[in-house]
Amino acid sequence: MSHGEFIMIGAYTTYCMQQLFIHFLPAAWLDIAFFLSLPMAFIVTGLVGLVLERLVIRHLYGRPQESLLATWGISLILIQIARNIFGDLTAVKSPSVLAGGWMITEDLILPYNRLFIIALSAVIFLLIYLLFQKTRLGIKIRSVTQNRQMSACVGISTNKVDAVTFIIGSGLAGVAGCAITLIGNVVPNTGQTYIVDSFLVVVIGGVGKLIGCVVSGLGIGILSKFFEAGFEAVYGKVFMLILIIIFLQYKPKGLFPDKGRIGDD
Repeated sequence: MSHGEFIMIGAYTTYCMQQLFIHFLPAAWLDIAFFLSLPMAFIVTGLVGLVLERLVIRHLYGRPQESLLATWGISLILIQIARNIFGDLTAVKSPSVLAGGWMITEDLILPYNRLFIIALSAVIFLLIYLLFQKTRLGIKIRSVTQNRQMSACVGISTNKVDAVTFIIGSGLAGVAGCAITLIGNVVPNTGQTYIVDSFLVVVIGGVGKLIGCVVSGLGIGILSKFFEAGFEAVYGKVFMLILIIIFLQYKPKGLFPDKGRIGDD
């Protein structure tokens, strides 16, 4: 429940990087700040995620209700800390290279900043796919996810895998927060805007399924805008949630459930 706040931390990391460039470096270098913020946001949020996992989450594995309550409380604490430090509203200046847009027709212009976010998402998806499918670490992560006890029996350090996985997940949320600064202001509850939709994407796609996240994310995004065009934004969101509830009644394990004995457990 505090994963949305990692998005917020990534956004504020980007803001801090920009302020450092403004105060200590020539103005001509300002455009570099955002692109340097991408790896910095991953590092900062990954370290925060590691601290959270070591101090709190590792003691709550196998206890989902306590985990939800603890991380929800942590999210409130992080939001208030951000509000005390940065105030209620800040903004990040987009790089000049991402200003403007690609004119398809007179009535259709694709903003460069949103095209950059799409490209960044595609690159991250490819990197995560290669990590999970082509590396020893990825095999360990999938093994622990599918059968924690058996993984420990064959010598995999599940605690280390948990920590590394949490670092990767938190870091990616930070990168998302960095990207979000291109299309909106930075506020303490930035992550709350996206966390519910993120949960819906994961549940509908199938937990642990990358292709499921892509398909469900595109589906929810397109259908949400379709319904919002026909109804008001609030009613469109409600209608979308009703469809998701109905869908989960028939496919509770999502679009791409696990197959075989693991999927039956």
